[in-house]
Amino acid sequence: MAAAPFPAGILIAAVVFHATVVLSSFPATFHLERGITANHKLKLSKLKERDRVRHARMLQSSGIGVVDFPVQGTFNPLLVGLYYTRLQLGSPPRDFHVQIDTGSDVLWVSCGSCNGCPVNSGLHTPLNFFDPGSSPTASLISCSDQRCSLGLQSSDSVCSSQNNQCGYTFQYGDGSGTSGYYVSDLLHFNTVLGGSVMNNFSAPIVFGCSTLKTGDLTKSDVAVDGIFGFGQQDMSVVSQLASQGITPRAFSHCLKGDDSGGGILVLGEIVEPNIVYTPLVPSQPHYNLYLQSISVNGQTLAIDSSVFGTSSNQGTIIDSGTTLAYLAEAAYDPFISAITSIVSPSVHPYLSKGSHCYLMSSSINDIFPQVSLNFAGGASMILIPQDYLIQQSSITGALLWCIGFQKIQGQGITILGDLVLKDKIVVYDIANQRIGWANYDCSMSVNVSTALDTGKSEFVNAGTLSNNGSPKTMLHKMTPVTMIDRRAV
Repeated sequence: MAAAPFPAGILIAAVVFHATVVLSSFPATFHLERGITANHKLKLSKLKERDRVRHARMLQSSGIGVVDFPVQGTFNPLLVGLYYTRLQLGSPPRDFHVQIDTGSDVLWVSCGSCNGCPVNSGLHTPLNFFDPGSSPTASLISCSDQRCSLGLQSSDSVCSSQNNQCGYTFQYGDGSGTSGYYVSDLLHFNTVLGGSVMNNFSAPIVFGCSTLKTGDLTKSDVAVDGIFGFGQQDMSVVSQLASQGITPRAFSHCLKGDDSGGGILVLGEIVEPNIVYTPLVPSQPHYNLYLQSISVNGQTLAIDSSVFGTSSNQGTIIDSGTTLAYLAEAAYDPFISAITSIVSPSVHPYLSKGSHCYLMSSSINDIFPQVSLNFAGGASMILIPQDYLIQQSSITGALLWCIGFQKIQGQGITILGDLVLKDKIVVYDIANQRIGWANYDCSMSVNVSTALDTGKSEFVNAGTLSNNGSPKTMLHKMTPVTMIDRRAV
């Protein structure tokens, strides 16, 4: 990674102070000496790195800020079926588009010589490959590195005795997978602090460099550069930045549910009066919640409460990396029966490729009931028909709407994916082990609290920050794809 020295005439010299204080009379005399000798020319990359380290210290000393990421994509499985963001890694910074996934911990991107990595995408976004050798600030993570040890504890890393290289192998719920090795390099971002946008900050993070992809990750139709895991384990970017004192140990999103897509994603806690909170189930690898009951049209379904208990193969998970939603097998049939009995006088039930669907000519809001998912602490997630139905097609002039909730055969897992999470503020307050939500128009700006140590709350408008700090949601029309489940298993 050698670089050429500065051309003639470009020389930056640092100075250090050697102070001699004369107590009997002021002013004191300061003798200045060069910290870099006059005939020594530093590499530009080293000087940039020195400045970045200084900027990181400035950011830490200034207090905790809000980091804002752009959001693209949409939940609609007939269009995109995922939400993704753009971030910058390395030196010089390079753009990478990565899926937003709260069901896994690690940020990883495709690297050079990757086997099975697509080279183009139906999303019409350029695919990039990270090259540690071309970034002077990059370094490999060894098995003896403490950061690798943290990953071993959460099964986010593996070690090879042959090369002492810290690596990983991940399998996802849709059968896809990836493997590679860990590197450390700079994540570049803008932050909001004191009501002002502070540009061009960076912080060192550990992330994955994937050299192999399998399953749906090899397909080009909705290919992105990697996956941005927002889990709560130590290897997640949220945890890494929080441990450096740069951001709070919390993040929030508001995903637009219409076909134009986009939304808001911030490291920080969105503040909105109608947000209700429920506690997280402790010591779980995912964001598990205590689901207690389901109500349809105000009537609680006759489902044994043990169906929603949490164990190694049972529980309720919030996962933005899953397109649809899934109900535990014992809860699925009562749910379908309750909805069908209410709407049958007005619609024609229709079975389409194993899915429960309904042919109708009226508005679904006039016919279909409200559904309530009731959680511990009195928090209920209210679902309107668009939160559990998906329009598939039309047959002889009638619209075909299908239940978006699926059944996982033989399993007691309930997964709340983008179908349910869209058009809501969702707050992951990891520090206080709780998750909150509120129905919201995600095309609007939001207020975000950084929960500063001073006890005061700082509020900013968040969206995608432009140069003047105004919110601007990035929208993009995509191509049809199948459904995705990027929950790590």
